[in-house]
Amino acid sequence: MGMTSQRVRDRLIDRLRAGTPHSAGIRDERVLNAIRTVPRHLFVDEALATRAYEDTALPIGRGQTISQPWVVARMTEALFSEGREPRRVLEVGTGSGYQATILAALGLQVHTVERIGELLRVARKRFRSLGLDIRSKHDDGRIGWPENGPYDGILVTAGAPALVDPLTEQLAPGGVLVAPVGGGSAQSLLCVAKREDGTLEQSEIASVVFVPLLSGLVD
Repeated sequence: MGMTSQRVRDRLIDRLRAGTPHSAGIRDERVLNAIRTVPRHLFVDEALATRAYEDTALPIGRGQTISQPWVVARMTEALFSEGREPRRVLEVGTGSGYQATILAALGLQVHTVERIGELLRVARKRFRSLGLDIRSKHDDGRIGWPENGPYDGILVTAGAPALVDPLTEQLAPGGVLVAPVGGGSAQSLLCVAKREDGTLEQSEIASVVFVPLLSGLVD
């Protein structure tokens, strides 16, 4: 229990706020409070629970990972950049369900898509146990979830060689898409803003490594 205590969580928040020589500190206190509050140890296997509040990615099975807390926080923080107040958000790649839970803890209306049925079933159980109203779908994340769009924000938690057009098309004017783009170990985490005239303006947040964004469904 000591390794999942509030004191351990608070130390993680201190690290996220301070940053490192290679990554900027997280400044949005709403995001930090969500990270502090959500029990990350419930989103990993029990054997890894003692490492849940380390600032590192951890395996969740099926070749997937729960993202590093700094990455989760930075992607979430980007949704609120330039004074934005998003309401409806799409997550591509439910995985463990942790990122979606952070978004829900911030009061956002969350839609999340996962191509691996086994992971989605486990994530849904976690959502129910935490009393969360998160809409989820077993589908190919590369096509998004157009019938519930447009979205004020879209988070993509897997890397593609280039921006995926169906996802940028589901982004509302004034919204932002945050996604790792690039190949292998040379991905850039991009923040792509859609202006009111529909044009896209992108900036690089950080260098990252994500699992690949794949097509098709698996159980």
